[in-house]
Amino acid sequence: MRVFRDLHHLPDFRRAVITIGTFDGVHKGHQKLIQRITDVAQQIGGESIIITFHPHPRLVINPDDRSLRLLNTVDEKIQLLERCGVDNVVVVPFSRDFSEQTAEEYISDFLVRNFRPAHIVIGYDHRFGRNRAGDFALLERYQEQYGYELEAITKQMLDELAISSTNIRHALQEGNVTEANDLLGHKYTISGIVVKGHQNGRKLGYPTANLQVSDPNKLIPRTGIYAVKVHSDSEVYKGMLSIGFNPTFDGTEQTIEVNILDFHKDIYGETLTLEFIQFIRYEKKFDSIEALIAAIDGDKVETERIVQL
Repeated sequence: MRVFRDLHHLPDFRRAVITIGTFDGVHKGHQKLIQRITDVAQQIGGESIIITFHPHPRLVINPDDRSLRLLNTVDEKIQLLERCGVDNVVVVPFSRDFSEQTAEEYISDFLVRNFRPAHIVIGYDHRFGRNRAGDFALLERYQEQYGYELEAITKQMLDELAISSTNIRHALQEGNVTEANDLLGHKYTISGIVVKGHQNGRKLGYPTANLQVSDPNKLIPRTGIYAVKVHSDSEVYKGMLSIGFNPTFDGTEQTIEVNILDFHKDIYGETLTLEFIQFIRYEKKFDSIEALIAAIDGDKVETERIVQL
């Protein structure tokens, strides 16, 4: 799969079959849509192309809206799209200037000039251009002039996509990673750089790697203890993950800390990826350090049982 992040350095695509969207999560609904464009590309001897945007358009159009939480960083999204077998991903740098194109300029100067599409698969209610003035009917109007086939994504599928994304976010916010993973069709992940923490875990006999997640818009599941797989330097380990405020130590800031089982390396400054497998328990304030240690001992037994490498 080829990845392009600059519209000024695109190749001449061969009979491009394109679809456009944010594809946050690359969940099962998205995967059906991607299968459609890969099938059409194969039928007509063309290339499948996912066109997506970074930053997310909402962050540019409404910069004061801090409610948006994304299931994927742009790099995670690219990795997931590659698993789907798409030929090309174009990450369009989204900006105010880009959003101010007229709908006609969007078609001629963006879609046609850059991709010369043979086939476009798009939502029947897709809007584009300044003030969201462009729609499916406008694309239809230019179909003959620019020589592309146009295919509508049905309302039913669009509803499924929206419902799936909403349900996935809700499940993660409730700590139900099993349901989220089922809807995604893959395991939910977060990645971060290992930074210095308060080293409370070391005092308990369970040293942890404290993760600093670089993207502030990445959705972090609800506080609690999780069984995870830890990806470090091409190796995979079992891990106990704590997302929370360390209430037994009167913590006030949320931390993301993972104890990697049977692991003794110094990994400060390295990037870890955590793959969520199952929620174990809610975070709570224990009456004593001994009670906390006993609970963590139980978490370790559960993690050993749950996580299969």
